[in-house]
Amino acid sequence: MVMNNLNEEHDVLLADDDMEDAEIFGWALKQAEIPHILRRAEDGNHLFILLKEKIPYILFLDIMMPCKDGISCIMEIRKNRDYDGLPVIMYSSCLHGNYVDLSYRNSANFFLVKSHNMQDTVANLKRIFAIDWRSFLHYPIYNKFVLQ
Repeated sequence: MVMNNLNEEHDVLLADDDMEDAEIFGWALKQAEIPHILRRAEDGNHLFILLKEKIPYILFLDIMMPCKDGISCIMEIRKNRDYDGLPVIMYSSCLHGNYVDLSYRNSANFFLVKSHNMQDTVANLKRIFAIDWRSFLHYPIYNKFVLQ
């Protein structure tokens, strides 16, 4: 794993319709001491408006959203060459069904599980931001794909 400059401010885009989850995510970023500017898309359609305005350093993408769900969004993102260098971290509590498999097969970079344990979330965010995403996109093997 290549170490990233953790003092650099990162443009982080969170696509999540749940305001409480978004607040928890922002708090976890602060607790992880990751300098950031956090933008939020409330649904899948709004996500693509924000992506056209500015491609972020990293995208955290919830699965269960109105208009377009996260799986539809990652599929559309990975089909668009403009987003070839965009790391996408699925951020969801939905581990049932085939959501993890679909995320992995559609080239998400990680699957971060929404957790009630803030220490785990903070540790996983530090792990994610320790990667220098500008140099390469990290695709872990399947058994290291889900961060809990």
